[in-house]
Amino acid sequence: MRVLIINTSEKSGGAAVAAKRLVDALNNNGVKAKMLTRDKQTDDITVVGLKQGFRQQWHFLWERWYIFCHLHFQRKHLFDVDIANSGYDVTALREFKEADVIHLHWINQGMLSLSGIRKILQSGKPVVWTMHDMWPATAICHLTFDCRKYRNGCRQCRYMPTGIHLADLARRTWQRKQNLLKGHSISFVACSRWLAGEAKQSMLLSGQQITAIPNPIDTRFFAPAHNKADARLRAQLPADKRIILFIAQRATNPYKGMDYLIDACQQLAEQHPAMCRETCVAILGGHAEDFEGRLPFQAIPLGYVNDERRMVDIYNSADAFVLPSLSENLPNTIMEAMACGVPCVGFNVGGIPEMIDHQRNGYVAKYRDAADLATGMYWVLYEADHQKLAADAVRKVSLNYSQQAVSLKYIEVYNHALAFRHYKI
Repeated sequence: MRVLIINTSEKSGGAAVAAKRLVDALNNNGVKAKMLTRDKQTDDITVVGLKQGFRQQWHFLWERWYIFCHLHFQRKHLFDVDIANSGYDVTALREFKEADVIHLHWINQGMLSLSGIRKILQSGKPVVWTMHDMWPATAICHLTFDCRKYRNGCRQCRYMPTGIHLADLARRTWQRKQNLLKGHSISFVACSRWLAGEAKQSMLLSGQQITAIPNPIDTRFFAPAHNKADARLRAQLPADKRIILFIAQRATNPYKGMDYLIDACQQLAEQHPAMCRETCVAILGGHAEDFEGRLPFQAIPLGYVNDERRMVDIYNSADAFVLPSLSENLPNTIMEAMACGVPCVGFNVGGIPEMIDHQRNGYVAKYRDAADLATGMYWVLYEADHQKLAADAVRKVSLNYSQQAVSLKYIEVYNHALAFRHYKI
């Protein structure tokens, strides 16, 4: 079986990381998988990059400009929505023609247009689409928060300024997506049971098959260190402090909840003053330096790290990983931390409680509750049996997220899609 996985980027962003890991998992389990991407960033022979040039920039720039106009020339929310009005036609590529199954992942920001997806569907090849957020089930947004308009039909989106009905970008994009899916069957896969449940309530995906399969991880690579002191030495992190780790592609992204982590740390410092001497917070991601001086504990900005071996050392240096995100699907960072035996603390949102078993391998705090987040951090650092938490975290990842476990589930989806390739809804 030949599978072509399509994603905008090879390495940038959680969806890219998950898609590339799935390519590796499938190839290690008997499937010939390749990845087609706009932004090829390595010399990996399993990854095929689209030709570079002005056309690549045009697809991206035209979509942004169109959205910018509808935002009344305001930058706010410019990258919170996508309309897929411009993108590549990949159906003429050799890799597309050779594939038995086309597997879409995150295809926004000029990778595929809705017209391009229609051509893929019209080719007759079975299509699987992994949802890394809600965009395939909504009109234009990736994060819905408490909005439920997608259940009956998106219109007057909160991300867009109010205006006349004819200029309702969400309504028009919803209609285009409806027309695209009419008469076509796609096997949708959500990375978490939470996301699958949300997607099943979307009127847009009514009648489509939706299943939940988690992202895979190489448990031979992301694994506990034999010696934490050596890991800290390689990562250049303090040997004599309890280390709280926070990771985000952009640390200043408000949806990643850094403000809640700061609030929780301030509460801990007031309740347990000794922690100010004993504890530090390592911040990995873009603009990490912006938080120096804002925490009561020593802040260690690590910047953006591409080297996965260094990432493993950073994880293995940590005593707790904290991700107070306000919206999440199935975060790779929590999976990576748990695979390295690091107990995690996060809010009860999205797929996080599917990963963290409360007070068994980490702590699930009440949503947007900095006080409970602080309680969870202190429990992990000082009260719980750290060795047992670590062992349970590693076991959870091994049983649920290993390459073999995930690839076998996807192979089942591919076989089902091939068997029903001519089925129309």
